[in-house]
Amino acid sequence: KHASEVGYALGMFHNLIGDLPVDKLADTLPGFHVTPIYLKQYENVIEMQNNASFKSPEVEYCLKFIDKRKTWAHVLENAQMQERLRLRPIHGDPKVNNVMIDTTNGEAVSIIDLDTVKPGLVHYDIGDCLRSGCNPLGEETEYWEMVSFDTDMCQSVLGGYLSIAKDFLTESDYIYIYDAIRLIAFELGLRFFTDYLAGNIYFKVKYPEHNLARALVQFKLTESIETQENSIRKIISSFSK
Repeated sequence: KHASEVGYALGMFHNLIGDLPVDKLADTLPGFHVTPIYLKQYENVIEMQNNASFKSPEVEYCLKFIDKRKTWAHVLENAQMQERLRLRPIHGDPKVNNVMIDTTNGEAVSIIDLDTVKPGLVHYDIGDCLRSGCNPLGEETEYWEMVSFDTDMCQSVLGGYLSIAKDFLTESDYIYIYDAIRLIAFELGLRFFTDYLAGNIYFKVKYPEHNLARALVQFKLTESIETQENSIRKIISSFSK
């Protein structure tokens, strides 16, 4: 029920602000969610590191994981440049704890934390909402190897979202929803891992390996999304008819 309401809240938010002219909106965070920019930052950090930093099995796992997905990281930006996707007003950070739920009736009443509202691709929001809402173990779990993407939760979130968003999404938008789900989990893992290699200069950490642990969670989530691609695409397709 809450998952469906979270999706509904994001869909209603996109619907309500969708007619705001993007050319008149401030870009509050230039480059935010542009995965190729994060990939370039990662590559710059790698160039400055020495091999001693790459000895642990966990670090090696992350390095190989990113290397296999480098060319694919441009998927949404390429689609925008090819005019298959267009900029719209987005929330920028629609994780589940930014959606207020009425504790009496269980219905969504608002999305909060609006400092990241800016022009962008709604796919960033869709991916981030599902990334945070479909990982039952959460971002901070110690058991990263057990992390999985819950497709039942995905169906509920997407069902709530598309009950509103079907009125403004295009056929091309639907084509890239799966890529968005996969990409945003990968992107956050990339950002965490880059920050770990750089010495934890962006994200607040509780211990030196905290960002590495966070990266492992997101990469494992990405892996789970990839292994369930057919199921996720079927869910998307069931709503697009």
